[in-house]
Amino acid sequence: MRAEQAVDPLTYERIDLGDVELDVAIVNRGGLRGLALLVHGFPESAFSWRYQIDALADAGYEVWAPNTRGYVGSSKPPKVKNYSMDRLLGDLGALIDRSGRDAVTLVGHDWGAAQAWAFAMRRVRPLERLVIMNVPHPACMMRELRKPRQLARSWYVFFFQIPWLPERVLTARRAAATAKAFTDVAEDESRFPPEVIDVYRDGWLQPDAMRSMINYYRSALRGARAERRRGFPVIEVPTLLVWGLADQALGRETTDGTSDYVDDLTVRYLPGVSHWVQQEAPETVNEMLLTWLDGRDPPAAIDIVTERIADPALDAPT
Repeated sequence: MRAEQAVDPLTYERIDLGDVELDVAIVNRGGLRGLALLVHGFPESAFSWRYQIDALADAGYEVWAPNTRGYVGSSKPPKVKNYSMDRLLGDLGALIDRSGRDAVTLVGHDWGAAQAWAFAMRRVRPLERLVIMNVPHPACMMRELRKPRQLARSWYVFFFQIPWLPERVLTARRAAATAKAFTDVAEDESRFPPEVIDVYRDGWLQPDAMRSMINYYRSALRGARAERRRGFPVIEVPTLLVWGLADQALGRETTDGTSDYVDDLTVRYLPGVSHWVQQEAPETVNEMLLTWLDGRDPPAAIDIVTERIADPALDAPT
């Protein structure tokens, strides 16, 4: 299958937010349990939530999953400053406003989780629930980046600061290196067959897309000092942290101390699951997510390699 033949099964609506237009997959309008806003990471798209969208809709939520600015068919403003955290959070707030919903559950993975942490800390809009997948609280991340091990794991962040070269590398040979971010990092490669990779590839190879995607990292590093000055207000929103323990870029230790910054925290670790947690273990993640949203204690993880129940002590907030 060639990239231009890849078919994303999601159906999108074009939402004009003023300075950008975003393509948003919207399912189950008017869902009685309020809005579930799903925010993807790098180098993904709304397609990364394909396993969660219908599950949340079936559970009664109105689900919005945007291709965030710079991704796939959404607007791709050219400057690094267009991808500041302020701009990204403004987009999320505007989407919530456009939904017209008061009850909001915010779910984020990777870069989407970074936005979700900041959204909750800054209280951009009221939230009922917060779900974070495989990105640490920014205070914990800043702490770990002072240590050689995590600094080495985050090498790509610094590579992305170089002008034009990262874009060239990540789009060469039909974005072969970007595809390896899934196939070489995943514990279960069967979750990322060629037809799935081609859906993502179709987005990566659109004009200006890779530049825009990398600009998230460029803007973040430039704004890191200002973010530290803001401090880290305690998050009072009930929060679920789901973490694949086989994440090669972010060690489990980056989650230590999260409870210092979150009043009501539930943590679930998934042994044998990579950074791409909601795509690689969707059945387990969905069960945890829906159980927790129902106000019940989510189940312990099953190690998908050994089929043993994970040590409950692993899931104790620290």
